[in-house]
Amino acid sequence: MSTAMVPDVSPGMSPAELEFLFREHYQLVYRTAYSITGTRQDAEDVLQTIFLRLLKRESLPDLKPNPERYLYRSAVNSALTIIRTRRRQRLTDGVENLEILSPEGTRNGNEEIEQHLIDAMAQLPPQTVEILILRYEHNYSDAEIAKMLRKSRTTIAVALYRARARLRKLLRATLGEKL
Repeated sequence: MSTAMVPDVSPGMSPAELEFLFREHYQLVYRTAYSITGTRQDAEDVLQTIFLRLLKRESLPDLKPNPERYLYRSAVNSALTIIRTRRRQRLTDGVENLEILSPEGTRNGNEEIEQHLIDAMAQLPPQTVEILILRYEHNYSDAEIAKMLRKSRTTIAVALYRARARLRKLLRATLGEKL
């Protein structure tokens, strides 16, 4: 965060205050959304949605103590909503994903695995996804995550262990022996 004076971002936020908040935190929101959705377009949609909601809200949550925390959580939840909505549409419409072929005519295996990982993460609780993203996308240590989330380091380590085990199980169910 810059050394510029932080404006009061309490209920009744002015456009100037919202712009300041956006300039200070848009990268956090974008990176978080991108790491969950895996696409630039979805990450941009999440970013836009979060700040438009803040602009349109009559009363805002008190963001002054920790705006990063609020925006990070909003990004995680909005990104998961996009993934879940997309998955529901695929199931209800009965439309299969089109395979994108590489120039050689074979599907890129990493893209396929990445999409399965995104789908698997959408099946996890938002708090678990939040911990995974903090650890593996933002490279925070277990101790740093524990401090941020006001939990014990052991709780975070156990949550990460269980999340990895759950992801492994979900991925094996969809990918079989490719893992």
